[in-house]
Amino acid sequence: MAEKKKKLTSNFGAPVGDDQNSLTAGIPGPVLMQDVHLLEKLAHFDRERIPERVVHAKGAGAYGYFEVTGDVTRYTKAKFLSEVGKKTDLFVRFSTVGGEKGSADAERDPRGFAVKFYTEEGNYDLVGNNTPIFFIRDPLKFPDFIHTQKRNPATNCKDPDMFWDFLSLTPESVHQVTILFSDRGTPKTYRHMNGYGSHTFKWYNDKGEYFWVQYHLKTEAGIQNFTAEEADSMKVKDPDHATRDLYDSIEKGEYPAWRLEVQIMTPEQAADYRFDPFDITKVWPHADFPPVTVGRMVLDRNPENYFAEVEQSAFSPGNFVPGIAASPDKMLQGRLFSYPDTHRHRLGPNYHMLPVNSAKNCPMHNYQRDGLMRFDSNGGGQPNYYPNSFNGPAPDESASDPAFEVSGQGVRQKYTHPNDDFVQAGDLYRKVMSDTDRGNLISNITGNLGGAQKRIQLRQSAIFYKADKEYGARIAEGLGLDLKEVERLAAMSPEERAEATAG
Repeated sequence: MAEKKKKLTSNFGAPVGDDQNSLTAGIPGPVLMQDVHLLEKLAHFDRERIPERVVHAKGAGAYGYFEVTGDVTRYTKAKFLSEVGKKTDLFVRFSTVGGEKGSADAERDPRGFAVKFYTEEGNYDLVGNNTPIFFIRDPLKFPDFIHTQKRNPATNCKDPDMFWDFLSLTPESVHQVTILFSDRGTPKTYRHMNGYGSHTFKWYNDKGEYFWVQYHLKTEAGIQNFTAEEADSMKVKDPDHATRDLYDSIEKGEYPAWRLEVQIMTPEQAADYRFDPFDITKVWPHADFPPVTVGRMVLDRNPENYFAEVEQSAFSPGNFVPGIAASPDKMLQGRLFSYPDTHRHRLGPNYHMLPVNSAKNCPMHNYQRDGLMRFDSNGGGQPNYYPNSFNGPAPDESASDPAFEVSGQGVRQKYTHPNDDFVQAGDLYRKVMSDTDRGNLISNITGNLGGAQKRIQLRQSAIFYKADKEYGARIAEGLGLDLKEVERLAAMSPEERAEATAG
């Protein structure tokens, strides 16, 4: 039996008699103001495009589940990690970071990797990238950094001077720049890359003991990257290739999967570790803190509507559950505010009630009321204040995370950890990369940096030289720079180097 044809209605259910002809005064018009169907249709169309994300504008997403495969209950009391074999529904959004919504999936760019776990204690968001580190360690620099990834305010074009001027004045970026301009900067698909929480987080157990952790999601499909030439070809051939690949692989039953591992550090180990454990520009070497397997993530269901479920999905690193909390990582501290704040701007104050963002496996009770797009009962007649004597929801002390020591003067202060910003970038170049990797890295950097002014090229080459002399020398050679001048700049302090290469 054929399905009964649906009747076209207004947003409020009134049947529509004609959807092809506006209500007019006579055949030639003009259109009458009383055509409420036309006005409703146009007004909605005018507002169909919500503000684009400032970063992570272009993305793809899918649903799936997480299954615990390793016992970590001695470290955290999070219920979704409480027993081997336990499964939790989740939603994942992948993205490019700096590109606009219409940009190509194969652009050289970090990739966002955000996971929303729908746990029985509320939603837990793990909001990271496909790299374990980042360009900067202080959130005060973040707006400036992102501006350099966007368009020149005068020309409205991407500008290598902006990009490399900032990076060459920010030496802490050299580790991430080295990753970005390797072939890891152009992953083949979202399925063929790892994900990382990037920040250090706190896990705590039911005894009040706490630990510092870092997350690694290792792809079961294996790491696969494009070379620069392959990426350029794909940008022309199919600018949406990674978005298409994720959707098609799930439709075919070839479900992408990742293994979740964590590195664990005690507070005592953190106190005198050779690297600052809360510096997002550094990794914890696996030899010092071997990864521990926690579970497996599988994506097995595509969204039914991209806008409703992917575009309107909103993640925040501040969405914790009991057993997991923040660390003193400065960038994390800034993101705890910035992410939900931008969601309120982009989607409205009640963005948490959109189906893809709402808590699915536990009730939501609080005293926040009203605001745009409040489409539930808005708390009915229950009190909208606390404390109250009308049996309203009350705090649960057991949900509080354990205290940790903080000390020092409240003042803007420079980073003073004894280990510099060049050690890990140099180790990555010398010890991790193959000859082919190093050759591609040099080619990718010189091809991009070559568009910047010579003084900026010199300054940035000096930073590469400080990480590894061969690294810097090969960049200088590729750009046709005077190596002695690069060596001279490398010997300077950042302030002296900036002054020596000022415009």
